[in-house]
Amino acid sequence: MAGTPDIVKNGDIVIDAVRAADHDRYLSALYAPADKRGALLALYAFNAEIAGVRDRIHEPLPGEVRLQWWRDVITADGDAGTGHPTADALRAAISAHHLPKTAFENMLEARIFDLYDDPMPSRTDLEGYCGETAAALIQLAAIVLDPVAAPGFAELAGRAGCAQAITGLLLLLPLHRRRGQCFVPADILAAAGTTPEEFVKGEGGAAAERAVAAMIALARDHLNAFEKGAPALPVSLRPVILPLALTRAYLDRMEKAGRSPLSATATLSILRRHWLLLRHAMRGWRPL
Repeated sequence: MAGTPDIVKNGDIVIDAVRAADHDRYLSALYAPADKRGALLALYAFNAEIAGVRDRIHEPLPGEVRLQWWRDVITADGDAGTGHPTADALRAAISAHHLPKTAFENMLEARIFDLYDDPMPSRTDLEGYCGETAAALIQLAAIVLDPVAAPGFAELAGRAGCAQAITGLLLLLPLHRRRGQCFVPADILAAAGTTPEEFVKGEGGAAAERAVAAMIALARDHLNAFEKGAPALPVSLRPVILPLALTRAYLDRMEKAGRSPLSATATLSILRRHWLLLRHAMRGWRPL
């Protein structure tokens, strides 16, 4: 794998981490130029690390300590290694591609929400969360691939990040409910006729289904806005947005009869995912 020394040195470990934790982004990174792939995978491995902190803790405080460790790693001066393969690869990527550290700080701040069971207050809060996590990741990856074109992609990255993140939260609904989390905004739940407490406990009935339908519609709204602008994106940025090729397929699967996200996780076969990624990698997005 071409790239800076720290990225290359830790390459296999980082690749394995992304392949195991975020297979869709792993597949999309394979379409990037070889000399950019290491930095993309470092970003995706970092994202998987901080997104999975809740899975590895029993109390919020150790999670906050872990997120603070990442802040310290990112903001530290000098080239001294940390002994953590993903951290060292990430620092190398930040240095090599002049990635803005404030974006990482905002991402880590947003991930504090994951550690607690507080309900998501509103749609606006949800979209802000998506913007500082998934959309920021897309924008950082765009800088890696094409720093000249990336700034003009920011608005579209926001739409893409919201579509991708909301779809991801829907895929994780059964897990979130089991551990008492509610990412469905309270205002959407109220409009549907239920509450975060009822939703988490599985007591919302038809109202919970209406809330999920509203979340799917919100994801589709952002996806449609993304797809409207996607044909104008330069080919250099296409690998960054390839995971969006799977988003519509996931949403379609969720809306099939008997496949409510409340009780079952929508899946796509590996063959289907490869085909969708390949088709969009070759042809991009056609105008709507």
